[in-house]
Amino acid sequence: MEVLAGTILDLRRRIFELLPPDAEVTRIEFEGPRIAIYTRNPGAFIADEERLIKDIVKTIKKRIVVRSDPSVRMPQHLAEQLIREAVPSEAGIRRIHFNSEVGEVEIEAEKPGYVIGKGGETRREIFRRTGWHPRILRAPAIQSPTVAEVRELFRARADDRLRLLRSVGERIFRVKLFENEYVRIVGLGGFQEVGRSAILVQTPESQILLDAGVKPLSGGEEYPFFEAPEFDVEKLDAVVVTHSHLDHCGSLPYLFKFGYRGPVYMTEPTLYLTKLVLEDYLRVAQKEGRPLPYSERDIATALLHTYTLSYGEVTDIAPDVKLTLYRSGHILGGAIVHLHIGEGLVNIVYTGDFKFQHTLMLDAADYRFPRLELLIMEATYSGKDDVLPHRDEAFKQLVSIVDETLKRNGVVLVPVLAVGRAQEVLLALRMAMEGGLLPQVPIFIEGMIDEVNAIHTVFPEYLNATVSEMIFRKVNPFTAPNVHILKGEEREEVVEARPCIILATSGMLTGGPVMEYLKLLAEDERSSLVFVSYQVEGTLGRKILQGLKEVSFVDSRGRVEIRELKMQVHRVEGFSGHSDRRELISYLRRATPTPKKVILNHSERSKVKAFARGLERMFPNIEFYVPENLESVRAV
Repeated sequence: MEVLAGTILDLRRRIFELLPPDAEVTRIEFEGPRIAIYTRNPGAFIADEERLIKDIVKTIKKRIVVRSDPSVRMPQHLAEQLIREAVPSEAGIRRIHFNSEVGEVEIEAEKPGYVIGKGGETRREIFRRTGWHPRILRAPAIQSPTVAEVRELFRARADDRLRLLRSVGERIFRVKLFENEYVRIVGLGGFQEVGRSAILVQTPESQILLDAGVKPLSGGEEYPFFEAPEFDVEKLDAVVVTHSHLDHCGSLPYLFKFGYRGPVYMTEPTLYLTKLVLEDYLRVAQKEGRPLPYSERDIATALLHTYTLSYGEVTDIAPDVKLTLYRSGHILGGAIVHLHIGEGLVNIVYTGDFKFQHTLMLDAADYRFPRLELLIMEATYSGKDDVLPHRDEAFKQLVSIVDETLKRNGVVLVPVLAVGRAQEVLLALRMAMEGGLLPQVPIFIEGMIDEVNAIHTVFPEYLNATVSEMIFRKVNPFTAPNVHILKGEEREEVVEARPCIILATSGMLTGGPVMEYLKLLAEDERSSLVFVSYQVEGTLGRKILQGLKEVSFVDSRGRVEIRELKMQVHRVEGFSGHSDRRELISYLRRATPTPKKVILNHSERSKVKAFARGLERMFPNIEFYVPENLESVRAV
């Protein structure tokens, strides 16, 4: 307890020294990575555009939130009335919820800008007059059960969340115990392979896990090496999830099943998408008769332990580690991880999956950081022939394939990852139709793509300016009249409603509704199977690209049916959310500051080894490492 109290008492003392007499602070709490100041005079912190808060943050270099003491909070019914009077009707307020545990009022609105007000004035006025700290949420443009369920879970379990945050706060702000300084990187998954990404960062003080994925295979999955002697779930300080693809988040609830109760950090879009992806993963596994690695309860527990961050937000996650998330350009909410370890000891950047090129939906990955000594970079498309076409070329190629198939009165079947590629392809098709390059044929989507689309409409600030404008000022590509949502009952009718386009999961043909469509269309020479995502070695998608001509299907009674694959098979690579070989090299050239060491991961063995040899010649002043799973590299 003395160890825990040392730094906490010191921080409290320093904050009180910075406060003016009229602040009327009643208590200071450590709520996760933030320090919460409770006051009977919120106006003292609001004056002069919150200058007092900024001065405290600058001095102690910790995140601060100001909350009112319960004694000065306006009764909820009066506060709600005042909020509705203060906020213009154009905001479209859908719900107001009061969290008495921390004195916050959630205001969910269709247009949050009206709730914030010019320069934040409306938000400050609400806090000043009601004593309730406004937390402003965007309401989905499309009804989203996922968004509603996550928000309701947090509201219903607010007291549990607060206890968790205070427990985490004590652990983060404890004093350091060790003088020896070292940092080890241990690969638990995703090294010399694609899938089950998991990286353990160890210091004498803390242990941080970067990603917790699964590796999709035909007939099953592989999980990270959580049984490794270096890994102890009870000693884990934090988990950071870069994005919501299964190969990066699929084993997260597995950790909670076996006792982890610490924090998980990710962006807010990733929170909602992760819930959706994990629950779908369980449904598919159950339908296919595979053993379930964890339960929906484990997923809910993981969500309750999740703390969301915005890009560029610096946050303490351990006594010696600060975390900042940056834009990755991969999918909605995808993040590059920056870890500042010790007092300038070493700075690590982990790219996760990233795209160093502007796409139809997203801006390119960030490459400038305050400091950088060690870079852990994905190298999925690092082979000598892995030069992807520019997005404009990919767009033209896709339009050409679709146009030719439609003219044959065929069906275009596109296996997609529900998160990322589905939206990118849908956007491309809608742009082509709006531009007169394709006829306005039906586009059918199935396999939770519609729910992912809805989540995209909640976070326009994470998309590029063009798509944001389309969502709110033009024809929303996710709700266009010819985009039809399927629930699985009409598959045979859809196949006969030709010509048409079908987007269905999963993107690697490892299960999901796309297999039903493939079964119906496999022997149709007029139709086309178009791959737009990376196909992991061993998956059915990879085998078809390698020339497989017969596909086996198992019916509901367990009988095996074999269909000859007569569809036209195409591969359009320019829609990938990964950087190709040229972009990977360009990223290394432009990364600022230039790293001293680079670890390559998330790539097939032969590709990544050859790539490393080439990089050593191009960048003689950088040390390159290509470890296998369970091998470690010392950062310091």
